[in-house]
Amino acid sequence: MRSTVAVFGAGAWGTTVAKVIAEKGHDVVIWCHELSTEEEINRNHTNLRFLPGITLPETLKAMADIEKAALGREYIILAIPSLFLLEITKQLLVIPSIREGESVIGVITKGFLETPKGPRLILETLEDYLPGFYRKSLVYVAGPSHAEEVSRGKITGLIAASESAKNAVRFRYLLKNPKLLVFSSLDVRGVQVAAAVKNVIAIAFGIMDALKTGSGDVSNPGVEDMFGDGTESLLLAAGLNEIQALGMVMGATHPETFSSISGVGDLDVTCRSVFGRNRRFGREIIEKNILASFKNLDDLISRIGEVGYLPEGVAAARCVKILSEKYKVKMPISIGMHRILNKEIGPVAFLYSFLTDLG
Repeated sequence: MRSTVAVFGAGAWGTTVAKVIAEKGHDVVIWCHELSTEEEINRNHTNLRFLPGITLPETLKAMADIEKAALGREYIILAIPSLFLLEITKQLLVIPSIREGESVIGVITKGFLETPKGPRLILETLEDYLPGFYRKSLVYVAGPSHAEEVSRGKITGLIAASESAKNAVRFRYLLKNPKLLVFSSLDVRGVQVAAAVKNVIAIAFGIMDALKTGSGDVSNPGVEDMFGDGTESLLLAAGLNEIQALGMVMGATHPETFSSISGVGDLDVTCRSVFGRNRRFGREIIEKNILASFKNLDDLISRIGEVGYLPEGVAAARCVKILSEKYKVKMPISIGMHRILNKEIGPVAFLYSFLTDLG
């Protein structure tokens, strides 16, 4: 059956998800902030800035008008970066089909939302703003995926998590195809925490990866001799422990969430893939001294557009520090990333102390 779908966010992942759904014959519109992106998608069927080398279906239409894009759509998919997600969601509240709870809403953004109540999970925050129809019915989609691969038909797995089993299954069938495997889950909190914190760990992994190869770290000759593949696996395993520890105290319902594709699977691909923006940012801390032009973490977040791409782990690092203190969870890697991004400690000094403390 042909469904009507609106994807909000024309970044790489939002464009890819819109492409996947449109190729299944559904009526899909993608909302984009820039008029130039709207014109490019509609005229050339490309999105060269965010998804170069990919031809989009001619049936996929783009709109820069929020109300026109959302009106009457059976499915709404939010792919807005976490820093701007709440602002766009508030603009959707005037749409009649959303006001009446007629659209099923899914979120593919990874991260936490910073609110007056402190950092919160995405779905619980959106529930506070959306009409009551949406309580316990929103769907969160995550998993070990990169737009660069999914858009090219590489076999990939995702998790559709919701407290509404019906809606989780609905999103599963909306998204899945022979090369995109989609599984359903009821552990909404566990999947959200895993998706957010893994980006922080990936920055640490990128730092270590650059140091391992001696890339750009002329001030620390010989440091590459300290780190190997086994050291990176040690970091990954310790990072997974932190993700699970925070997830459980924040209400995860299934410990196996963290050993599934939404936990270890997503963490592994985010850390190791050349497409990972957070891994890239970590590498560039060493290779390009990318933090030099920023005063501290707050300054970095406020000027994140100057980086040229969006590493979600930067904002997540600030949130994780607050959450770890709130829930009294020891998260040395994540706190170390906060200290590095806040320019309180250097990457090499942190890794020395972290690895020493492990023993």
